[in-house]
Amino acid sequence: MRKWDGSARIFAILLAWTALALASQAQTFTTLFTFNTNNPFPVGALTQARDGFLYGTTSEGGAGGQSGTVFKITAAGVLTQVASFDLSDGAAPESGLIQATDGNFYGTTLLGGSANNGTVFKMTPEGAITLLYSFCPVGFLCHDGIDPSAGLVQGIDGKLYGGTDQFGFDNCPDGDGSGCGTTFSITTNGDFKRLDLFKGRDGASLAASLVQSSDGNFYGTTTGGGITDHGTVFKMTPSGTLTTLYNFCSQKGCTDGADPSGGLVQGADGNFYGTTQLGGFASCYQNTGCGTFFKITPSGVLTTLHRFCGACGEGAFPTAAPIQATDGNFYDTTTYFASGNAGVLFKMTPAGALTVLHVFCLTPCTDGSRPISPLVQDTNGDFYGTATSGGALDSGTLFRLSNGLAQFVRSNPTMGSVGEDVMILGTDLTGASRVTFNGTAADFKVVSPTLISASVPSGATTGAIEVTLPAGTLSSNPVFTVVP
Repeated sequence: MRKWDGSARIFAILLAWTALALASQAQTFTTLFTFNTNNPFPVGALTQARDGFLYGTTSEGGAGGQSGTVFKITAAGVLTQVASFDLSDGAAPESGLIQATDGNFYGTTLLGGSANNGTVFKMTPEGAITLLYSFCPVGFLCHDGIDPSAGLVQGIDGKLYGGTDQFGFDNCPDGDGSGCGTTFSITTNGDFKRLDLFKGRDGASLAASLVQSSDGNFYGTTTGGGITDHGTVFKMTPSGTLTTLYNFCSQKGCTDGADPSGGLVQGADGNFYGTTQLGGFASCYQNTGCGTFFKITPSGVLTTLHRFCGACGEGAFPTAAPIQATDGNFYDTTTYFASGNAGVLFKMTPAGALTVLHVFCLTPCTDGSRPISPLVQDTNGDFYGTATSGGALDSGTLFRLSNGLAQFVRSNPTMGSVGEDVMILGTDLTGASRVTFNGTAADFKVVSPTLISASVPSGATTGAIEVTLPAGTLSSNPVFTVVP
């Protein structure tokens, strides 16, 4: 990552500014776990599972020859290694896991498999890994793609959707003959189908998970390609038809941003929000720009909400998709600060007002450095995330930010039809007496203190799921979308 070459005097001013900003915030930052050589470099996003644990991956370490691990950790910071990759079933997982409706976890690895070109895998809650698909088998022309660095998303139809970073199209004008990547679907039984391929002018290199909108289509970003070769926002139908919605760096000086790598999140208003690594203020860092925070409508109208200003103490080069928390604000990280490859954790209002909540790696670097994956808001209200490096052993950290937000519930899945079974995740659901879908009462069962099983009731409409407990009522984030 790039180095900031400002003067020591400017940096001292930035530290003072940051200290004042942090002092005004009512939050507590805690380093919960420091990774070591047995499980270094947590790269993928965390996910809260039905059992109440947070699950994640490391790109190296483990018992299978340094091919990476899967771990789980309590909200208090007690970490347990769940599984290790052994190259044959995958290696170097760079994205997080998802827990599908069948209760198993699914994910991708960048390497490993039959030809070391990456895999799709399934893991049971007990840690048994099953290889579902190896990319570009020996003797194949790699039309299916290679290097699936993006994670998976489960569609309304139950299939898993993802993409690859390279290959798929033999003549992609990417300059090095490595192809522009593909999109694919795969069933939980391993039935793989390549959906479409990127051709350069419509985008290149899918690096982040897709998001399925309430309209049934998938939306995402590419880090390269497009008319300007600085990335795109695109829409994809479930059958794989791609439509380019926006080409970054379309404005003079790339003031609209360039090279998005973090994917999108759909906000409560129906629009999508995301970040770009570069672009924005042309004067920021050797005229490359320090990145942007943007909003884009489903039809492709983009608004740049914020341009990062590295010299203003707010960080630079965001690489992760934001999340929208229960307070309506967005939370995310940057990978860089004036002190070097450190980064900040920030809050962004829907209007684009930024507040720095934590600066990483201000000597000593025990809290971590370079957070590159999305945060997760646990149903206890706190935020959790990972830093890929830093910590006492420079192998990364896992941290928590308590920002005073209340408990809530989350549904799995977040979309479904009447009669479908839905799992509702929470922190302490014991004693639940009522569950409603946008006001319509549902049949339910308390499975455990962290899980309720409910059925979407007849007459339910799109809106919040509410769980009535002895201490009060919890609402869901995001809302539940009822589909035909």
